Amino acid sequence: MITRTPASLHTIPHNSHESRASEAFSTAAETPSAPNDWRAQLRDVIRSPQALLERLGLEREWLTGARDGHELFAIRVPEAYASRIRANDPDDPLLRQVLPLDAETDVLDGYVTDPLEEAEHTPLPGLIHKYTNRVLLMASGGCAINCRYCFRRHFPYDDHQPSRAQWQDILDYLRADERIHEVILSGGDPLVSPDKRLAWLVESLDEIPHLKRLRIHTRLPVVIPDRVNDELLGWLGTTRLQKVLVIHTNHANELDDAVAAAMTRLKSAGVTLLNQGVILRGVNDSVEVQTALAERLFECGVLPYYLHAFDPVQGAAHFAVSDDEACNLMEALLEHLPGFLMPRLVREVPGRRSKTPLSKPPVSKPPVSKTTVSRTPPGVDATTHPSASSPADDEREPSSLNLTGIIASA
Repeated sequence: MITRTPASLHTIPHNSHESRASEAFSTAAETPSAPNDWRAQLRDVIRSPQALLERLGLEREWLTGARDGHELFAIRVPEAYASRIRANDPDDPLLRQVLPLDAETDVLDGYVTDPLEEAEHTPLPGLIHKYTNRVLLMASGGCAINCRYCFRRHFPYDDHQPSRAQWQDILDYLRADERIHEVILSGGDPLVSPDKRLAWLVESLDEIPHLKRLRIHTRLPVVIPDRVNDELLGWLGTTRLQKVLVIHTNHANELDDAVAAAMTRLKSAGVTLLNQGVILRGVNDSVEVQTALAERLFECGVLPYYLHAFDPVQGAAHFAVSDDEACNLMEALLEHLPGFLMPRLVREVPGRRSKTPLSKPPVSKPPVSKTTVSRTPPGVDATTHPSASSPADDEREPSSLNLTGIIASA
């Protein structure tokens, strides 16, 4: 079982401006100042299967499986997110993303603990450098919510909490490589960290002249919208770097009015807003759901960016959607959305220098239109249905992969 280190236990970084760093990181956490403070909401999440089932009025028949899955990957659900889940509905698409199941205990061929082979690209603790001109920093090992399909559910976060000296080493690494133009803050969820700590880090990145862009991958503004507070907007508004914030949303029901208001505040700070999702069986594997999600994202000021093909991570096979199914869905989605609202279907293949776009091979005549994609009924064993391609399959350059273009993004 992987234990994610809470933000309050992170070690304290430093750089050449020791006094500034010490002031920014001298306290383990910032004291909540109001009942709706995001830090209080982060602390008071639902942490047990029984509590989640009781909160949603679900039968105890789900409890045994939920406990088994919970033992492998602990449950975490903020109240702000739980309030959007339909009560008494075990098939609710938001619930499916957070409720542990006994299927998570299955060990299946092709499903591994490190599907993207990130361990091969970590030159320093807390830094992943897979692509030439951008790097990913593990700004936090904690998350506000534990998504059951997370491709990093087995990631050794305890080994990637940089010490004071190691944070300096990371900054020196960035200074020394002028090919690096973009820094991505990820985790865990980077916005779990206190604002003073993030402000220090971004100010340090500002001082590296060849850096151009700051990208933040986060789910916090979706699951706890109050995270978009004045302190966050303050350090985002002062950086010289171009700012891109990529939220993670898989279903329109996740985007309530509070999330929409948070997105408006971020846009007012000059932040470009994008969304990335994962295609998940029983959650968003239909044209109707994907159409509603894209439309709702645009209403909130967010553009669809990536729809990730499912990463074959151990413990999440019941979410798998085959690449053929995903490509059929995207083909049908073209009839319902304008081009600027179409997410790009991609797979991250270990060893490749960019994401790999997925599409059906060219045809000589228009394909038959499809408006829905079938999905596994509740309770059906996922092993009897097509699963995502294994890394070995991807390396054979299957004809279903359209490699005419490269999407330069992490």
